[in-house]
Amino acid sequence: MTSPQHAAATAPSAADRAYLHTKEAIIRGDLPGGTAVSEVTVCSELGLSRTPVHEAFLRLASENLLTLASRKGALVRPMPPSEAADVLEMREAVEATAARRAIADGRAAEAAPALEEALRRQERALASRPSDPPDTAAFVAADDAFHTAVVAASRNPIALHFTGLLRDRQQRLRHQLMRVHPDQLRPALEQHRRLAASFAAGDADAYAADLSEHIAMHQGIL
Repeated sequence: MTSPQHAAATAPSAADRAYLHTKEAIIRGDLPGGTAVSEVTVCSELGLSRTPVHEAFLRLASENLLTLASRKGALVRPMPPSEAADVLEMREAVEATAARRAIADGRAAEAAPALEEALRRQERALASRPSDPPDTAAFVAADDAFHTAVVAASRNPIALHFTGLLRDRQQRLRHQLMRVHPDQLRPALEQHRRLAASFAAGDADAYAADLSEHIAMHQGIL
């Protein structure tokens, strides 16, 4: 049984709560680039005082998610096309290299259950009634799980580290693209199926080519 002292020690601080709440809203696109964000509003939403929320905003500004201006409050920093292109370029380089190592070391099969589950989750996200919108958030979460599983199969801690560094920007970009272009969800799923097949077949060159096509689709709609 967890002691009250341990629970208190592991519970997120007020500043952490404000940080995670606001960061997730930015990454999901609930707060698009250029949106004004009020400390008072976040205080009200979370039942917090001004100090921890201000600390959270300073942290988000240091991560280039918010722009703080005296007397003007905070604005969500848009992701410029150049940054989006940089993120996609680095993601492709890291993932293609990681996939090649996993295949060369005979570990592609380790990722198969995770890849299959990610594909099922994406299919469920699209399998709503025709009159219902797709569950974009669920689709994007499964997208991240799919590509992370490939990198993890390489057992390369440096590749995993870089993937972690890119994750927030990559997830923000995924949400942005898929919200604006929901018609790309089904093609993205089909590309994931081809990637999974190439990986399972142990064909690193085919995986790299499929990944390049997958990334190019995103670059084409930036």
